[in-house]
Amino acid sequence: MTIVVGYVPTAEGNAALDRAVEEALQRRLRLVVVNSSRGDALADPGFPTEAEIEKVRGQLESAGVDFEIRRPVRGREASDEVVDVAKDVDASLIVIGLRRRTPVGKLIMGSNAQRILLDAECPVLAVKAG
Repeated sequence: MTIVVGYVPTAEGNAALDRAVEEALQRRLRLVVVNSSRGDALADPGFPTEAEIEKVRGQLESAGVDFEIRRPVRGREASDEVVDVAKDVDASLIVIGLRRRTPVGKLIMGSNAQRILLDAECPVLAVKAG
């Protein structure tokens, strides 16, 4: 079995990554880190640089967790990528970070977290930063 974590280079993303590492170590499971971009922006702040990914890789290696990092850029929403990876690897858990959004922000932009919670076929652990 595997744990999937949706990662973005934010406080919420780092909180999700930290918790996913804890869960993977406790359960002795493999961890798949998913960071995706729709690819429709010149500079997607949710898509970290190679240096930032190397830092994540170093954190995971130091923790001693078995891991894989996936970074798809296929024009799809991050929520779809996370849910599809979870299905592909038969995940036993998805870990995501949460942040506060206004009702208008949710209406206009949607909520990746909400879509993951509704569409995932396995349990979802949602964590807050700090």
